[in-house]
Amino acid sequence: MSIVRGITVTWLGHSTFKITSVDGKTLLIDPWLAGNPRCPEGERAQTTVDIMLCTHGHFDHIGDAVTTAKAASPTVVGIFELCAWMERKGVKNTEAMNKGGSLRLGDITVTMVHADHSCGITEDDGSIVYGGEAVGYVIEFENGFRLYHAGDTAVFGDMKLIGDLYRPDLAILPIGDRFVMSPREAALAARLLGVSTVIPMHYGTFPLLTGTPDALRAENAELHVVELEPGQPLR
Repeated sequence: MSIVRGITVTWLGHSTFKITSVDGKTLLIDPWLAGNPRCPEGERAQTTVDIMLCTHGHFDHIGDAVTTAKAASPTVVGIFELCAWMERKGVKNTEAMNKGGSLRLGDITVTMVHADHSCGITEDDGSIVYGGEAVGYVIEFENGFRLYHAGDTAVFGDMKLIGDLYRPDLAILPIGDRFVMSPREAALAARLLGVSTVIPMHYGTFPLLTGTPDALRAENAELHVVELEPGQPLR
């Protein structure tokens, strides 16, 4: 857990984050809980969620999206095709978006931005269906603080546009390599975004994800890398 200007950020392992806003609203990003080996036992069921954001349909990002949506009845935000799939699964209160659009949810504004990644949803029978494109989000909180969750992505030049347009104060970036950015690419992403503080994610979950926060620091010694422990306060 890290408290940033009244915003509480808790990493639940991999790419899953629980964020409490200034006014006490709970946001859950990429809900992979029960099967997430890095998610603390006490966090593997979330029943108090106001807003749920899904970046794309891979199992390690929406593994508990349907069950959490039914248990907590949050506003569920995702790209059009992913929301349509969740509606077919019985999820209510979806708010479909697409890249470049913004959505006002009370005093919180969510903007959907590009991510460079694939997106296929694995059905119960093992078949894979199209889930729309992968995305990231810029979240502007009640006090003006802006957080960028990149989702799964490679580095891409238009991250500079995200920085120029939305000026995030904090970026949450994947660093694991193989399926997402490596630390080298994440360091470049931070420079393109114009951010000085990064929370790394999507690393250490599986042996294939070899990127580390130390490797990110080595790529840019001036970058403030906030290495969180899943579910625990930042020491």
